[in-house]
Amino acid sequence: MSDHIHILFGMRPTQSISDLLKQVKHDSSVWINDEGFANGKFSWQSGYGAFSYSKRDVPNVIRYNKNQNEHHKAISFTDEYLKLLQEFEMEYDNRYILKSVM
Repeated sequence: MSDHIHILFGMRPTQSISDLLKQVKHDSSVWINDEGFANGKFSWQSGYGAFSYSKRDVPNVIRYNKNQNEHHKAISFTDEYLKLLQEFEMEYDNRYILKSVM
C-alpha cells in the first residue's frame, strides 16, 4: 500500500513493542534512503498501531495482509483503522490519527 504497511511478527512477552518498532522504522528508513527508493528523504510518521492476535488467528492475518489491495477497495485504511481501535476498545485522540502525506 502507498500509505501504510502491515507487519506480522511473533514476539516474546518481555519484548517492548515500542522498542521493536523504533528499530524497525529506523532500519527500514535507512535502507529505503540508502537504496534511493523514495523521491527525497524518506521517514516514517512518529506513531504506529499495534494489535495482538492469537496463534489461531495468524492464517487470517496473513490472508488479510496478502489481499490488502483488494480489501482497501471496499474500505479505506483510515476507516478500518478507526474500526479496529474501537473493536479493541483503545482510547485515541483524532488529532494524532493518520496524518495525510499524499
